[in-house]
Amino acid sequence: MTRAPYLSSRLQGFGTTVFAEMSALAVATGSINLGQGFPDYPGPPEVLDVARAAIGTAHDQYPPGPGIPELRSAVAEHVHRFGGHAYDPDAEILVTAGATEALTAALLALLEPGDEVVLFEPMYDSYAAGIAMAGGVARPVPLRPPASGTGPWTFDPAELRAAVTPRARLLLLNTPHNPTGKVFTRAELGTLAALAMEHELLVLTDEVYEHLVFTGSRHATLATVPGMRERTLVVGSAGKTFNVTGWKVGWICGPAPLVSAVRTAKQFLTYVNGGPFQPAVAAGLRLPGEYFAGIARDLEHRRDVLVEGLTAAGLPVVCPEATYFATVDVRPVQPDGDGLAFCRALPERAGVVAVPTVVFYSSEHAHLGRHLVRFAFCKSDAVLAEAVERLGRMG
Repeated sequence: MTRAPYLSSRLQGFGTTVFAEMSALAVATGSINLGQGFPDYPGPPEVLDVARAAIGTAHDQYPPGPGIPELRSAVAEHVHRFGGHAYDPDAEILVTAGATEALTAALLALLEPGDEVVLFEPMYDSYAAGIAMAGGVARPVPLRPPASGTGPWTFDPAELRAAVTPRARLLLLNTPHNPTGKVFTRAELGTLAALAMEHELLVLTDEVYEHLVFTGSRHATLATVPGMRERTLVVGSAGKTFNVTGWKVGWICGPAPLVSAVRTAKQFLTYVNGGPFQPAVAAGLRLPGEYFAGIARDLEHRRDVLVEGLTAAGLPVVCPEATYFATVDVRPVQPDGDGLAFCRALPERAGVVAVPTVVFYSSEHAHLGRHLVRFAFCKSDAVLAEAVERLGRMG
């Protein structure tokens, strides 16, 4: 690996993301971008109209450091409505610049140099960078796809236990999981909780896809497992729930001492953000339950359209239980099993862009994801239909 000049040793190896490469490739070739996970259709007018009305008012100025009281109260109500557990909006909820800042601020606040973070891979790419910036060490545990292509991704409890050394400080969990679409079951959460309590680990759980869960699966948070609330920070976000990924409004909930620690780090990152968007997100969180059920049904339909098209194109799919993404095995159409090469050639072959799953792995386990590719289905009906048609003509 060539050393990047001027870049600190902590961030060597974290270059331009594959998302930037693939998005540029989509523009250059006129391809349909199913690589990056953002919807191309608007959010609910009940949310957008509040943001429009807030522009030009006092909401254009700095909001309070922890977030406006209205939004923190709405987060508390929302968590209680859907999760059944309570947080004090004044002491146990912090508004952040999206989930990524919440995660990074938590890692900066809680880790000492050399502390280890146990987490599953493939993993969202900011996790490893956030751990490195905090001076921590990632201890990844692989998730493995079902051998037959049907069923959930799984992990080996023995591999999980082996990853916990005396330097372990924190367990980082993403459920529903990007990029696999896995929803961790109650039994799996019980295994994780027992391990965290045995080794006195703090837990940071990324739940931004909490409402995008499909038929047959149910999301639960590790914070509701007995004994876990006092050691768990839960991260949420408006972006995926309300189709406003560019607003970058997220939050982190947990016991007051942990949230206070995160707030100390967060105040020196963005300080505050998204003034006019905060009342809009508060309105969104208070929408009727049917809205949240409806977005899951709608996305499940989009999943089915893409999965059917990918399967017809000869790409076996591990059907996701949640999120925006479907994973395929490219070996039937790419005999060498090189997912990165497949993605770089796909715009010319089919006019479609995807992301190689190998970029979501550490070098230690990269071989496990070499043949896998992730496609996003959070796109309009017309875009998905065109993508499926193009994939069907793939040469």
